[in-house]
Amino acid sequence: MSKQELEIIGQDTACCQGLAAAPLDEERAAELAKVFKALGDPVRLRLLSMIASRGEGGEVCVCELTPAFDLSQPTISHHLKLLRQAGLIDCERRGTWVYYWVLPGVLDRLAAFLTTPQTHRASV
Repeated sequence: MSKQELEIIGQDTACCQGLAAAPLDEERAAELAKVFKALGDPVRLRLLSMIASRGEGGEVCVCELTPAFDLSQPTISHHLKLLRQAGLIDCERRGTWVYYWVLPGVLDRLAAFLTTPQTHRASV
């Protein structure tokens, strides 16, 4: 695996502060924009879904991902690389195959960020 990957973002406890809790500072907004940009492509969103559907600790071989798309293997690898660089997934090469998994807690932290607190509003 290349050492040129970007650092994994969103690993600190401050990440769990929701969108509605306080305005984002520039650095946090830039970090989250990388994640949302990675998720903004339908192919990458499907790839993440396929990997995440294996459950926590589950992993999937690239050989299982590639046939689900009408794209070349290098294109799939590029999309997976972008998901890795965004800090959403990680991988390990075993022989000729690469296995991918969702990084622990990443999806929960994104969900917590997007969740707004429930407020009790009077019915009109």
